[in-house]
Amino acid sequence: MSDRISVAKTYKLYIGGAFPRSESGRSYPVTDSKGAFLANAAQGSRKDARDAVVAARKAFPGWSGATAYNRGQVLYRVAEVLEGRREQFITEVSAAEGVPLKKAQSTVDQAIDRWVWYAGWTDKIAAVLGSANPVAGPYFSFSTPEPTGVVAVLAPQQSSLLGLVSVVAPVVASGNTAVVVTSQDRPLPAITLSEVLATSDLPGGVVNLLTGRTAEIAPWLASHADVNALDLTGAPDSIRADLERSAAGTVKRVLRSRAAEDFTREPDMSRIRAYLETKTVWHPMGV
Repeated sequence: MSDRISVAKTYKLYIGGAFPRSESGRSYPVTDSKGAFLANAAQGSRKDARDAVVAARKAFPGWSGATAYNRGQVLYRVAEVLEGRREQFITEVSAAEGVPLKKAQSTVDQAIDRWVWYAGWTDKIAAVLGSANPVAGPYFSFSTPEPTGVVAVLAPQQSSLLGLVSVVAPVVASGNTAVVVTSQDRPLPAITLSEVLATSDLPGGVVNLLTGRTAEIAPWLASHADVNALDLTGAPDSIRADLERSAAGTVKRVLRSRAAEDFTREPDMSRIRAYLETKTVWHPMGV
């Protein structure tokens, strides 16, 4: 019996609920922590980033306009599908991060629990962050949180799944849509997450995942006029200042999180608050 020749897998991008090839036609090899070849990943380009922003903007009205309860149910379904592919995630996290399977198992379980935690917040955000304001006069005054819009997320470089979930889940839980640049050298868990999203109830375009060189893609997202917020978690230190300057040119919100953040700690509301605007409405009491 002759030996088989293995067929190298070449993954695609995830944009608008579909899996297109990079318009550049480029790909790059992905290796495990010991340098062994795992697969090829698409090397996203400026055009791919622009397409992802278009998809995110198109999905924003429907996602932000859905009821908070509906968003929660959709995100719970994502967690169910994550659980169903748990063993694959464990294998990929172990290979990507060079940790034993037992450690990878703990990381994957925490990532799934983290997704559930944010899903549970969807219908509580308004109650916690909104308010009825006391006013002097015959008026009602209400302050309510509203999503910012399209958020560009530079995912953590080292924490390939738990970190990724920790930065993406709060964006969509609060009603925003996301364009995510995955870990450059550890993209496989993110690619598998894109397959989970595609087979769950999440509408296409709510989360878009780009693999490739972070330093190449990030500047185009930072300067894009239709991106409303930027998470710098996975940005190389050498370009952080430039990205902030570019973001300032289009008055973006910038989250200055560092890649060294400890994602194993219990989450809080800070990342949800980061992508919300407060809208205050005055209404006469009537006769």
